[in-house]
This record gives sequence, structure tokens and C-alpha cells, in this order.
Amino acid sequence: MLPPTRLALPLLVLAAIVTASAQAPGKTQNVIVVMSDGLRWQEAFSGADPALMNKQSGVTDLLALRQAFWRDTPSARREALMPFLWTVVARQGQIYGNRELGSDAFVTNGRNFSYPGYSETFCGFPDDRIDSNDKNDNPNVSVLEWLARKPAFTGRIAAFGAWELFPYILNVRRSGLMVNAGYDPLPGPPTNSRIELLNRLKRETGIWGGESMDAPTFHTALEYVKLRKPRVLFLSLGETDEWAHAGQYELYLKAAQRVDRYVQELWETLQAMPEYKGNTSLILAVDHGRGMAPLAWKDHGEKTPDSKYVWMAFLGPDTPALGERSRIAPVTQSQIAATLAALLGEDYTAPVPKAGQPIPDAIRR
Repeated sequence: MLPPTRLALPLLVLAAIVTASAQAPGKTQNVIVVMSDGLRWQEAFSGADPALMNKQSGVTDLLALRQAFWRDTPSARREALMPFLWTVVARQGQIYGNRELGSDAFVTNGRNFSYPGYSETFCGFPDDRIDSNDKNDNPNVSVLEWLARKPAFTGRIAAFGAWELFPYILNVRRSGLMVNAGYDPLPGPPTNSRIELLNRLKRETGIWGGESMDAPTFHTALEYVKLRKPRVLFLSLGETDEWAHAGQYELYLKAAQRVDRYVQELWETLQAMPEYKGNTSLILAVDHGRGMAPLAWKDHGEKTPDSKYVWMAFLGPDTPALGERSRIAPVTQSQIAATLAALLGEDYTAPVPKAGQPIPDAIRR
């Protein structure tokens, strides 16, 4: 065995090479993060759940629902539910979280609900102080705020969410990030007639107290992209969680399918724009999971242990096309922040060592 002093030098050199490789710039210049609140991994990987396709789960027209979503195999059902995810993202990128194939993805905050989940996603670590969905400013600096302090990203980061809590989760009062959430209108300039109409629709189509419908949230974000061309965009859609809590499985499935269509429209719009074509990476994720069907699927939280399991997917010029992952080490929600930064050639874990490390396979370096 080599003496410790002689052994240490090669190890230090190797560590330096690995670190430099992780920070090496790739083709990605822009990152888009889309999250669907509380969309279960079970539907993402197996499509419509037969245990929930009944009147007890809020299905009003079983025949129509079966025609729309039922297929004989899980792979066919999931493609019927989320065709873009499975024909484009999973084939050209990577998707994690199919527990039946030995690919676990989970939250580490132990709370298994939204504010802790979004905070862990963007800060890279859990925080016991974040124990409710109350309107409290996040004491932690998110990767979005950290990036926004760099000249290359200042004024080039935007967040859109159906839920009214995002100005607190991303601490707008401290971060100064552009966050448009809930029923708040998108201020100008610049603006156009479509944004003015979307601002009005937000006011006039409210169903839930603190969360707007997904359609105006998505289309507002899409118009902003066309007008302002941010380098980092975060979009959160909430109907999957709302309809699940209400026990409306039919509307939950339809909301999940709309999320897939919105992601496709956003991606195809970006690929048609010279600022984004060929240099943009996409991250898909959820803030928490849900319980098992048929009894606990509506719920999540500390008393629903299965709701810690989530799923995530990556697509872009720096993500190898490894497809649906199987028999691999678990990944965690806390790794998303550093993975986002690493895709942009930035090392988030150097100033934030308690953050989860980037997911190695998601980034070609």
C-alpha cells in the first residue's frame, strides 16, 4: 500500500478532475422546470388506476373515461394519459421513480406536502422550520435566487404558479424574483392583448380560494416566454392536487393529461425560437406524492408515508437518452436544485454544501 502522503495526491487530483467536469459548460443555456402538484408516480408510470375507475372515485361517465384512458397494459395506459412524456421525454431523455423497476425517487423533508416540497426542490435540502403551508417567507435562498445574483441571470429568471404561496416560497421580498402566482395579474410592460385577457380570466374563473386554474397560469407563462425570453423558467400547475383532494379521479386524470399537453406546447414553442432551440433543458417533477389506491390516494402528508415517493424527468442536449431508469440508486427531490444549476454549468453545492448533489446520469460531462 502506498504511504498516505503519496496516496493523497492522486486522490486530490482525481477529485479536482471530477469537480471540474461537473462544472464544465455544456450546450444548455436555458432551463425550464415544470411541476405538477401531487401527480402520483403510479399514474405517471402505469396510467389510469383500475382501482379508481368507478363512481366512488368521482367518475361520472365510466364508458367515456375507459375509452379515453384505459388500455390493456400499463405502458399503453401511461402513453394514453401522458403521450408527450412517454413518446418524447422518456425516449430522448430520462425518467426516474418507477418503484416497480427499482427506481426510487422521494422527498427528504418528511412532511410530504407542498411548501416543504417546493422549498426542498429549489433550495436543495429540507428545513424543519418549514412545517406548514402558511404564508411565511422562506428563510432559505433558493437556487433561483442564487442564480439571479449572477450577472448572466439577473432579470432572466421567472416563476409562474397556480398557487398563491410561491411569492413566499421564493421569498420575493428578499430575492426580487419575478413571480406571478395565484390570481395576481401579470404586470407590464411589455404586455399585449392576450396577457390582458388572461389577467381578466384569472379574476373571473376562480374555483379555489388560493389557486387559479391551470389554463390561465400556463398561457400567461407562455406569453411571458415569448415576450421576455427568460433563461430559467419555473412553472407549477395545481389542478392535479386539487381534484385529487376532492376525490374526483376523472378530473384528476384530465388535469394530468392537460399538463402533458402544456409541456408539449411549451417545448415545441421553445424549439421554434432561435433563443432556445437546441440549447434548452427541461426538468419535470412533482412536489410530493400521494397515498395508495383506493383508500388513501386523495391524501398526502406525514400520516401518509407512501406520499414521500415522487417522480422526475429530464430532457435536453446535455442529458443522455437513458430512458426509463431501472435498478439504480435512489434519487431525491433535494438533488433537483444542484442538477438545475449543473445543467447551466454552475456549481450550487460549493456555496450550499448541505444541498443534494446533482444527479450524475442526468448530465453529460
